[in-house]
Amino acid sequence: MYITITAQKINGNYAQSVAAFVNYLEKENEGKNTDDLEHFFNQFGEEIAAEEVISAIDGNTAKLKKKEPKFYSITLNPSVRELKKIQNSQQALKQYTREVMKAYAAAFHREISGRPVTIDDIKYFAKLEHQRTFKGNDKEIIENQPYATQILQLKQEARRIGLGAELGNITNLKRQIQYLEREAPHQINGERIVRGTPKPGPQSHIHIIVSRKDASNRYSVSPGSKYKASDVVMNGKNVKRGFDRDAFYKSAEKTFDKMFGYKRNYVETYQARKTFLKNPKLYFSMLTKLPTNERALAFQLLQKSGVNTALLSIPTSKLQLTIKAINLLKKGFGKAIESASIGI
Repeated sequence: MYITITAQKINGNYAQSVAAFVNYLEKENEGKNTDDLEHFFNQFGEEIAAEEVISAIDGNTAKLKKKEPKFYSITLNPSVRELKKIQNSQQALKQYTREVMKAYAAAFHREISGRPVTIDDIKYFAKLEHQRTFKGNDKEIIENQPYATQILQLKQEARRIGLGAELGNITNLKRQIQYLEREAPHQINGERIVRGTPKPGPQSHIHIIVSRKDASNRYSVSPGSKYKASDVVMNGKNVKRGFDRDAFYKSAEKTFDKMFGYKRNYVETYQARKTFLKNPKLYFSMLTKLPTNERALAFQLLQKSGVNTALLSIPTSKLQLTIKAINLLKKGFGKAIESASIGI
């Protein structure tokens, strides 16, 4: 499970209205019949209209300054393996989202009117999406790019010939284009993968819009607080402050495993991701020390995400990865994490 929390920005500035983001999340509804529309939902309701979401979030910004975020975006990105476990069930994902938002509320290390923050204090709206498309940083797009560049050049040349600006044989150019289309390494159903091509297989994920202010519009409950969970003395009183992201991520992961009986491999854990980012050599050492079956599955998951695991097939007693080897592996792991393909 790969989870992100971000403050939405437009051209480098915090968005003053959630309208643009809501409209973006409505893109999958374009061209669908009324019965097939995917509506917003929250802890207490279903089939919430986009207009209601905009009104509720934009109307819940009391005393926030222009340079402060008005809302945050949380994404829940299950891996293919996790989606298979729940059979890509829409209801299971919604149920999971509601439990995750309870964990989100519990991760605030502060009090509202003398009590801990609860889910009733959180104003949020969630949207289930079923598709993802290939983007510029995906391996498939990068490796297809040389072919895409040549095809574009040939098409431009053919266009100039058609306009009479150059001499040449358009038929031959078309044959070259067709050849390059066939030879591109990454294809789906015989078509070259380009930016915007829908990704195959289950791709369901959840977008959550959560207000910076609590449901009463009186208190700030910001997951972007510069303070980690801590206590501080202010005006002679002990005050709790901050948001514990580690606790939130770990709780969200454990919630999925408990709800659906999911047996999580080491490479799929949040703790593994942290270890990889802070101490890659320790991460690789941990991989080699896994029980045989777990290690085999870990390597399989990593290979499917495009990571070259050949360098990891070293006896534990001889594990002396060079800086160059670690950097190569980090590059592969980084791309896998960005695409959420190994579910970290």
